[in-house]
Amino acid sequence: VQLQASGGGSVQAGDSLRLSCTSSKRTTSNNGMGWFRQAPGKEREFVAAISWNGVSTLYGDSVKGRFTISRDITKGTVYLQMNSLNVEDTAVYYCAVRRGSGSSRYSYDYNYWGQGTLVTVSS
Repeated sequence: VQLQASGGGSVQAGDSLRLSCTSSKRTTSNNGMGWFRQAPGKEREFVAAISWNGVSTLYGDSVKGRFTISRDITKGTVYLQMNSLNVEDTAVYYCAVRRGSGSSRYSYDYNYWGQGTLVTVSS
C-alpha cells in the first residue's frame, strides 16, 4: 500500500489548510485511516481518524472543533481540513491506513504510513 500525503505549506495563524492523502482505493476502501503529526523534538501525536465508510470519526483533543477528517472512497482519498491554525499545529503530518475497518487513535493500529507533509504556522 502506498500513501501520498500532500497539501502542507506555510501559513499564518488563523489560516486554513486542507491536507490530502491518496491511496489505491482498491487497497484502502475497506480500511480505517488516520492522520498523525510530529513536531520537532516531540513524540508522534494522534490528530484524527475515520472508519472505512466515513461514519465514525475520532479527533485528538488539541484539534477537536478545528479539524475535520473526511474521505472519498471513490477516489481513495482522505482529507484533513484544518481551520484556525495556530503555531502549535506546526508539524509533519502523516497519513496512515490500518487493516481494520474502524477508526483508531492508536498508532500501533496502523500498518502503512505515508511520507508526511510539512505544515508550518507562523504568528
